Amino acid sequence: MRAGTEGWLAIALALSLPGFMLAQTMPGTAASQPAATSTSRAVASAPASAGGVSAPAGYILSPTDQVTVEVFGEDDLRTSGRLNPEGNLSVPLLGSIHLAGLTLTQAVSKLTELYSRDYLVNPKINVTLLSYAKRRFSILGQVNKPGSIEMPDSSPEGIDLLEAIALAGGYTRIASPERITVRRQSASGDQVFKVNAKRFTKGKGGGFLVEPGDTINVGESIF
Repeated sequence: MRAGTEGWLAIALALSLPGFMLAQTMPGTAASQPAATSTSRAVASAPASAGGVSAPAGYILSPTDQVTVEVFGEDDLRTSGRLNPEGNLSVPLLGSIHLAGLTLTQAVSKLTELYSRDYLVNPKINVTLLSYAKRRFSILGQVNKPGSIEMPDSSPEGIDLLEAIALAGGYTRIASPERITVRRQSASGDQVFKVNAKRFTKGKGGGFLVEPGDTINVGESIF
């Protein structure tokens, strides 16, 4: 009789525990845990966007720009490379695709259309600019390091004349900043600009913008 009484007391004690009641009244809680874990894994495994440069709004792709093309959920279709001199990029399944002359948004639209035709249903595509084409200018005359110089990646469309002079090592002792010429090729022919750099103050604006392909000549002082 005493053993039976102890058994009933044990059952009553178990029923009074909060953990027991929680397990009995909330059967869905334990089952819901794996689903939450699975969701977390899916988010964590989503492909991260490749780091790229900060392109200006409306930037137009040029030959030898380096880009990454990603198709969400299709890792085997991801590709990175430089556009060739003709402005084409080799893209998985599609072959050589001309992207030069397009903005990044237009490139996405073009690739989305091409993939949708024969290969994928509602593809989600991202095009990232990794690095700019190597843009250069030339500087001659009275600077300490004349020659061909690469534009900084942060300024693909051009740099201030005084920054260009600095990249060339600055003026020589006999340089004449007021006697600078800049030659620029355009569709209508060569243009020649005569610039007095003495009027400019670095970092204050109002300078002359040196564009890719320009040739700068710093004159010599006349004593």
